[in-house]
Amino acid sequence: MAKPSKEKSEKIEKLIPDTSVIIEGMVSRKIKSGEVKPSSVVIHEAVIAELEHQANTNRTIGFLGLDEIKRLKELSTGMGFTLEFAGLRPHASEIRHARLGEIDALIRQLAFETDGTLMTADKVQSEVATAKNIPTIFVEIEQMQHAIRLESYFDSATMSVHLRENVVPMAKKGMPGSWSFSEISDKLLSREEVKEMSREIIEEAGVRKDGFVEIERPGSTIVQLGPYRIVITRPPLSDGWEITAVRPVKKLSLGEYSLSEKLKKRIEEQAEGILIAGAPGMGKSTFAQALAEHYAAQDKVVKTVEAPRDLMLPDNVTQYAISHGSPQEIHDILLLSRPDYTVFDEMRNTADFQLFADLRLAGIGLAGVVHAKNPIDAIQRFDGRIELGVIPKIIDTVIFIKNGFVGKILSLNMTVKVPEGMTEADLARPVVVVNDFETGKLEYELYSYGEETVVIPVSSLARSKSPIQKFAATAIEDKLREYVSNARVEMASDSKCVVYVPENEIARLIGREGKNIAAIEERLGVGIDVQPLSAKRAAAAGNGEENKIAFDAKIGKKHIVFSVDRIFINKNVKIYVDDDYVMTANVGKDAVFKISRKNKIGNIISDAVSSGSGLKVTVSGQ
Repeated sequence: MAKPSKEKSEKIEKLIPDTSVIIEGMVSRKIKSGEVKPSSVVIHEAVIAELEHQANTNRTIGFLGLDEIKRLKELSTGMGFTLEFAGLRPHASEIRHARLGEIDALIRQLAFETDGTLMTADKVQSEVATAKNIPTIFVEIEQMQHAIRLESYFDSATMSVHLRENVVPMAKKGMPGSWSFSEISDKLLSREEVKEMSREIIEEAGVRKDGFVEIERPGSTIVQLGPYRIVITRPPLSDGWEITAVRPVKKLSLGEYSLSEKLKKRIEEQAEGILIAGAPGMGKSTFAQALAEHYAAQDKVVKTVEAPRDLMLPDNVTQYAISHGSPQEIHDILLLSRPDYTVFDEMRNTADFQLFADLRLAGIGLAGVVHAKNPIDAIQRFDGRIELGVIPKIIDTVIFIKNGFVGKILSLNMTVKVPEGMTEADLARPVVVVNDFETGKLEYELYSYGEETVVIPVSSLARSKSPIQKFAATAIEDKLREYVSNARVEMASDSKCVVYVPENEIARLIGREGKNIAAIEERLGVGIDVQPLSAKRAAAAGNGEENKIAFDAKIGKKHIVFSVDRIFINKNVKIYVDDDYVMTANVGKDAVFKISRKNKIGNIISDAVSSGSGLKVTVSGQ
């Protein structure tokens, strides 16, 4: 919308508009309203050349300007003015340097030579023309918001609107993970209607404070207009004109996500390299927005890096558009301005991931948003872009969003160990261990294997153990108790196993010059690697291999009766007394298992139940 100019009621002999008012459609609008009454409208060939150049490179503003000239031609026949073209077509160099004022200078010169009145929305153009005593109408574009046609397609439940020429308007309605795609009108959209809506969107983005043309490329334009993220595509990039507009359907605070106390504490005290991951439309940016507002409310300096800027945040959060600057510029700004936290929304390409890593290593707290089908995929997005050993320093927490809710949460650490599934000590190497944040259970391992980085799901290694191997492990444990008080056996393969025994009993098991262990290996037909039991327990505690479970134990006349949660029915559980493994039992169909009091093990467990301490029941995490 334009402010009325002082000359609006005067008769103008020659009106000479520049590119700025042509693109905005102001000339036809002023003439229609009667604010400007020219005898002739003279358009410099330089304007035509610039618009033609923009249109040939598939820039939306070029098509908008050419549409305005068509409207002026149609108006000229009905409103009593002539449409003329004058001046020389500019050279290619002058068109390339239009932003430096070359085209503006040619238009001013035409107005000066023909005693015409210049019409412009460019403040600098107006000031220069006035200084040269050229009659000028300056059309000041007010930053006023008014409804556009696109908004009429949205209601309170609409997530996105999809408009395409020769197709009826369609919309996604509902919530992330639960939506329907349906028609919202029975009328086909024509190409001219879609083009007109595109012009209206871009024009409105240019005059509104909350509107930006974020990215302008040949064939596409990305606009942020208030809450709407709008993508406009046109031929030849697409086979027709299309508008896709997305809007958040709900704004949530961090408290509405029902986060565990453990995760809340992590976010408050430690998490400074957060990845927010999920599939498109699952609510990643909504969570990132809530996280940014949470930090800002704690008097932290918070900034965002976005492309486009579509997070709806309070004024005390500065939002940077990486599409309008280089990664180096963003890097310099953030290091010099020293924010406490930065939210990096929608990381897509290698430059984005490298900028995230660089800022994180510089000590800036970061939360990055990435597209991923599952949590581990988010971590793998850094593989090949960042050295493996640096990844845990960049990412410490992965929060996976599904259907608008927080799903899986992973934590990362670096350690030196023998990867799961390998047994030889000389295979130890730096390994990135990925644990389930809530349970501590080891989920994945990342390590270098030759020239490649491999990602191994640890749970799949456990599942790959055959029933025969499990039976063999139990049989070997029973046999080894002839030599030691406690033994844990893990089958590395059908012909090799790792035996964990108390450290003070290792020498007895091996025997002088290894005679005992050699005899056992020959008798069982299995190669045995002996390790201290303390190493097994430490690994189990660090990896979440076994999970302690709640139980109720009652001592009867003949049995000790244990009751556990029904989710453990048909599961094998292990009983420890003072951290020493005692036995394994199977939970029955009533979530109960019984232990006889008539043997030594029963007496040990009975004493532990009576004393009320030192008794632990675990379920295998494998």
